[in-house]
Amino acid sequence: MDRHSTKRSTLVVDGETFDVIERPDELGTYDFTWLSGPNPGYGFTSGVQPARALSEPELQALARDFLKQVDPTTGHIE
Repeated sequence: MDRHSTKRSTLVVDGETFDVIERPDELGTYDFTWLSGPNPGYGFTSGVQPARALSEPELQALARDFLKQVDPTTGHIE
């Protein structure tokens, strides 16, 4: 794949759905949008050093870590 193209996927973790985009010019940096969450457009960004592509299980672990931090009342990390 051309490094200037965007790699996008849908990831389902523990019943929650995320849109995941690997930044085209930043290997190892991913933007997660929580599609099934209560706040439209809410999510997080994660990057790894040294820069490398992450596997699906690694992306799932990042999403799980995010979900563990979310306040169930507000749907945000407090």
